[in-house]
Amino acid sequence: MTLPPTQDLGHGITLIDSGMHRPGLAACYMMVSGEEAAFIETGTTHSVPGMLKALAAAGLTTEQVRYVIPTHVHLDHAGGVGLLMRECPNAELAIHPRGAAHMIDPAKLYAGATAVYGEATMQRVYGEIPPVDKDRVVVREDGSSLSFGDGRNLMFLDTPGHARHHFCVYDETSNGFFTGDTFGLSYREFDTDNGPFIMATTTPVQFDPEAWMNSLDRMLGYEPAVMYLTHYGKVEDVPALAARLKKDIQYHVSVARECHANDARHACIRERLMAHYLELLSLHGCRLPQEQIRKLLEMDIELNTQGLEVWLDRQQPTITG
Repeated sequence: MTLPPTQDLGHGITLIDSGMHRPGLAACYMMVSGEEAAFIETGTTHSVPGMLKALAAAGLTTEQVRYVIPTHVHLDHAGGVGLLMRECPNAELAIHPRGAAHMIDPAKLYAGATAVYGEATMQRVYGEIPPVDKDRVVVREDGSSLSFGDGRNLMFLDTPGHARHHFCVYDETSNGFFTGDTFGLSYREFDTDNGPFIMATTTPVQFDPEAWMNSLDRMLGYEPAVMYLTHYGKVEDVPALAARLKKDIQYHVSVARECHANDARHACIRERLMAHYLELLSLHGCRLPQEQIRKLLEMDIELNTQGLEVWLDRQQPTITG
């Protein structure tokens, strides 16, 4: 499957592939209203040229970008914020209250990621992460909103579960949410006649299944017609996908608990998750070779495993008591 670098999704929304790791892994979104634009998600520093190219293709200049909005500060969502803000001199950064400090001074964020990936990988995958002037940062509390362009309204909903510093952005015009990671992962390679395939993302370090379920219920209360996922793209049939995602979150919890006492806990969780998805994708009608499926999922399953282990270690008194 060949995915284009940009896709017109209607309602003035353009999907821009971030170019991170492989096509179809991570998306940024440009929203145009009147004579202004907003970017939701920024990918990495290396994603910014593609975003500016899409902006120019829409007939707009960097001076017309009103807002830059990462759903949370994980680097596949917010790594490009600093450079994009430098390139867009009139833009304000709309950010979750728990994420603002990390964009104003990203040193701790960068150091933490470097400790995991190493300096060479950080530079190759993410690039530099410049700070953002605090005077250009607009913290968005739960339930707050902003408007731009021709009065297009965006509302911010605090949605912990994947991360405590995560909000989702509701766009009244499209009746859709920009979901970051709160509505899971849905890669287009796994689409079949049965529709999109969805899976949870329990990456380190703030997985909270109960909070996540509550976040999904809050979002469903708006009866959205569409979800715009960072990983990856536009999905519909929202209630059915939400039900599957909830079931998948519960499965992750059960696997983590069952593997907790295993001497090879990490391998136990990772192998159980991979087998789970291979089976579900077969039932979904996916006809990709198993080795290709494994390659597409290996990074997410490794990160999910790490996140579940962090969660288990936080829950240990409950699990062992």
